[in-house]
Amino acid sequence: MNILGLNYAFHDSTACILQDGALVVAIEEERLSRHKHTYAFPRLSSDRCLKDTRLTYSDIDHIAVSIKPTLHLGKKLLYGIKLLPKIKSFISQELLRLYNNQKNFWAWYNSHWPESSTHRPTVHFVPHHMSHMAGTFYASPYESAALLSLDGSGEWSTSFLGHGTGTEISIISESFFPMSLGSFYEAATQFCGFRPNYDEGKTMGLAPMGDPTIYHDLVDRMVTIEDTGNIHIDLSYFNYQRLTHERCSDKFYATFGQPRHKGGEFHDNHLNVAAAFQRVLEEKVLRICDILHAKTKEKYLVIAGGVSLNSVMNGRILRESKFEDLYVMPAAGDNGTAIGAAYYAYNHILKQPRHTVHDSPYLGTEYSNNDIEKVLSECKLKAEYHDDICAATAEILQRGEIIGWFQGRMEIGPRALGNRSILANPAYANMKDKINLEVKHREAYRPFAPSAPLEHVKDYFEMDKEDPFMLKVCYVRPDKRDIIPAIVHVDGSARLQTVKEDINPRYHELLTKFGQLSGVPVLLNTSFNIMGEPIVESPMDAIRCFFSTGLDKLILGNYVITKQ
Repeated sequence: MNILGLNYAFHDSTACILQDGALVVAIEEERLSRHKHTYAFPRLSSDRCLKDTRLTYSDIDHIAVSIKPTLHLGKKLLYGIKLLPKIKSFISQELLRLYNNQKNFWAWYNSHWPESSTHRPTVHFVPHHMSHMAGTFYASPYESAALLSLDGSGEWSTSFLGHGTGTEISIISESFFPMSLGSFYEAATQFCGFRPNYDEGKTMGLAPMGDPTIYHDLVDRMVTIEDTGNIHIDLSYFNYQRLTHERCSDKFYATFGQPRHKGGEFHDNHLNVAAAFQRVLEEKVLRICDILHAKTKEKYLVIAGGVSLNSVMNGRILRESKFEDLYVMPAAGDNGTAIGAAYYAYNHILKQPRHTVHDSPYLGTEYSNNDIEKVLSECKLKAEYHDDICAATAEILQRGEIIGWFQGRMEIGPRALGNRSILANPAYANMKDKINLEVKHREAYRPFAPSAPLEHVKDYFEMDKEDPFMLKVCYVRPDKRDIIPAIVHVDGSARLQTVKEDINPRYHELLTKFGQLSGVPVLLNTSFNIMGEPIVESPMDAIRCFFSTGLDKLILGNYVITKQ
């Protein structure tokens, strides 16, 4: 049974394929179109998924889409009537966009399976938050768990608290727009001069630079978590509820001062707002976790939605909640809803048993050494071939050079996890500034993440759980912070990736061989791209990025390329 999963109604358009319940490929449209966080219909990614699995469209039995167009339509219309001064914006964003999305889908569907076809796949429309939850729970290692989905707004719902057992998912409570923790945090993101619903990771990284106590009590009063787990926001500070680009109200600016303009200097009020909003987000989600634990009595938490990409928050959940561990899929945002819709169709609608754990993010495209040779020849580039590419690369890194590392299948999700990565030696104290300035072309304060073999994690980090997807921030051991300074944030934290040999043997081997040379099996790992662009997908993308940045070497498969 072949199921094609699609996300096209929300940002980060994505396609994936399940074969008999196994997730065999998942590709974000942005990697192929080169438009970051694209809303475009995933034509390129669905074509590529089929190509990489050697299937044709006639082989597809079911299509699962991460939207149910009629869901909460009454709630939306009532809200729109109350927004009469902004009714055009409401109609454009909530009705016309939905209509055009569905029109594009059915045009695409009929182009591949016209009415004359002998076989037409069944289409399943799955609610957005159910897609978030199904894609995470059904692919998690847990037979039962508490479920939490949080984002800005998905089909008018902003949160989903539930309980998963086997293939059954039950709802405990749900909040609706404009009562949204995601939108609450977007306002702080915009105030700090970043793009809302896009740059929330920058706000999270900025937060440790400020003092959360300055505005904490005020921000804390903006959000109430009811005993049911429902969210209530004091909307007098915000403007997002009017469906305008401006997230903050005049009262917000009167309270916190002038916002930072894009590219401008950071002032204390910007840093302190980021710190307070981050702290309050963590505290409110911990409150929700307490409610969920009390209602489900489960040991484990499964969390999804765009807010679940806040890895600092996840780290606090791991350390401070009553749950023993939590599972966050690598594509926890809207990209992962394609996977979730497919799993919901397979496990819930079609009543098939669960048998897959999504423990590997490496689900995308792959290029062989032969493919790489052809590209090198076309570009007239000289390269050195190494049988033991890990040993050769470890020596390069030990010398303090910054490399682009392009190997195996591309990752799904926003984090580069060792196959489309920029790597460096974390022992150099100036390495963070050097990469931000010369390679990534981004804000100087932004930290970089470490990768370490799972068996060495406790030697360097205060972490006793696996974190293969880099979504649970922990603290670097105090006695190791001076040894690997380039990956230590100002508060002593790090967004760690734990690497297992059986999941990514080549990256594990590189870390091990680097450790044998340097004495420290830890590498600085950041995504192979520059600010504003998607992670590289192909050898040509990698070559283009290499020659337009301050990277010293490019490792493509077994080839090492040096700038002349």
